[in-house]
Amino acid sequence: MILQIDGHPYHYEMESLCDIFVPYEKVTVVYGRDLPETEPTAAYTGMRVEEGTAQLLVSLTWEGRTEEARGQFPCDHPDFERQCGIEMAILLYGLFVRAAGYEPQWGILVGVRPIKLLRQLCAGMGEAEAVEYFQSRLRVSPEKTRLSVQTMRQEEKLLALSRPESFSLYISIPFCPTRCAYCSFVAQTLEQTARLVPEYVELLCRELQKTAQVAQDLGLRLETVYVGGGTPTSLSAPQLGTVLSAVREYFSLDTCREWTVEAGRPDTFSKEKLRVMQEAGVTRLSINPQTFDDRVLRRIGRGHTTEQTLEAFAMARGMGFGNINMDLIAGLPGETEEGFCHSLEEALRLSPESITVHTLSLKRSSRLNQDGKGTFVHNADAVGAMLREAQEKLSGGGYRPYYLYRQSRMAGNLENTGWAKPGYENLYNVYIMDETHTILACGAGAVSKVRDPGSSQLVRIFNFKYPHEYRSRFAEMLERKDKVRETYARFRCADPVQEIEKIAGDV
Repeated sequence: MILQIDGHPYHYEMESLCDIFVPYEKVTVVYGRDLPETEPTAAYTGMRVEEGTAQLLVSLTWEGRTEEARGQFPCDHPDFERQCGIEMAILLYGLFVRAAGYEPQWGILVGVRPIKLLRQLCAGMGEAEAVEYFQSRLRVSPEKTRLSVQTMRQEEKLLALSRPESFSLYISIPFCPTRCAYCSFVAQTLEQTARLVPEYVELLCRELQKTAQVAQDLGLRLETVYVGGGTPTSLSAPQLGTVLSAVREYFSLDTCREWTVEAGRPDTFSKEKLRVMQEAGVTRLSINPQTFDDRVLRRIGRGHTTEQTLEAFAMARGMGFGNINMDLIAGLPGETEEGFCHSLEEALRLSPESITVHTLSLKRSSRLNQDGKGTFVHNADAVGAMLREAQEKLSGGGYRPYYLYRQSRMAGNLENTGWAKPGYENLYNVYIMDETHTILACGAGAVSKVRDPGSSQLVRIFNFKYPHEYRSRFAEMLERKDKVRETYARFRCADPVQEIEKIAGDV
């Protein structure tokens, strides 16, 4: 698809809007007024300023037919840049809806964090007006607006626990027994990288030691620990024990409210690994069946069975783990609405403390989409029905939505929602999505997010993505932890924005 940008700065917003309606096509952006050779689908977005008013023109060519829409916006509006972009998005959105015969439930929203946006709107205009703005201006459906309000209210009490000096620790274990067909994360199969694991564990512990020293020097307070991946339990019990022991040795856990380990693949479970986690003080596990249909599991390359999921859950419960999360995915290839409802009922029968319902996000780098053309085309209506069923049954089962986020190329342009029984919400998930406080991240592919305690300024400091890079450039990467100190120091300088941009450029 060709997207033409003419005389305005809303490249990202217009391209993201196109991705909603043509998620498996490459969007080629061109600039200027002269039309290129058009493709079957092409969008033009243009803006001209005349006598203090921005004149907006958009057009869309879809299956050989072209429609256009016009609008205008006053240049003296106090929030001109943002609101004018919204006006242009509404115009293009309307053309897409008419052409495609489909209206996304999240309207023109393209961001990852709709709940954070709603909270900001509520702070500025009050909840009633913010809700009206969500629905009438941003075109969010009443159903998704209600879900957003419920989630925001659940989050508020969790956000209040964070202090200016708070931080969370993320630990990346980028290895999996196999690669799932929908996966786009930087994770390596053990078959490919088994020889790297012992050294990786050793280096990770050194990075944890360095990170703990930085946190101590800055007087930071540890709130949560999250060990993710990949599949952390793909490590052997002694290797996992080494990493968890390093956390206990180097960090003060006196203020730590929760410690999660993603034990996502039931085929990596053992009593020995559970005992290692128990002895370290891990308080929360995530056991992720994704589906309870063995046929679908084989199709997506999960490498485990429903029976193994049930055995893993029973094993964890039997050893005393009282805070377990389970993940399900709506929209998996080959899974019907009835099949998803069966998976949901099975999860509810086990009664974990939290259930996270993901919508399939078909990334370009996933095996399901290797040709870049969307080899699996989802049914947006069916996936929407799955999420409605999940919302009804989880609400009826005593679960409440406590965090929500969205990704690009999600089936039906829908959402991922974490549901929990009261008192069992995962704090780390809320803090990372809201960008509440600093996240110090260790391991390959990890990204530290340093938050200014006095503002919303955020600086990202990246680790190298792949285990072999992490190993070969470890000394260089370890030095990047000193950027955390520098960032906190420059947050206190006279011109923080300029200094923060300089650090971001350096890393």
